[in-house]
Amino acid sequence: MDHQRYSVKREQDGTWTVFDVFSGEPAVLGPDRLSSQLSPEEAHEVVGLLNLLDALRRDILEPPPTIH
Repeated sequence: MDHQRYSVKREQDGTWTVFDVFSGEPAVLGPDRLSSQLSPEEAHEVVGLLNLLDALRRDILEPPPTIH
């Protein structure tokens, strides 16, 4: 997917933050900010899900390839 809205960055304390690449701010999921408390695995899983949800919301998800 091009133009993904969310990414991760490693903080100085070794934890990871999920952030919105458009605003530069930590991502927000409901009432929670997704910052500085995640392991690398958790952060990358959350980013994948947030980017998928964002692509569905913006209707930019590409259909799967056709198998003949």
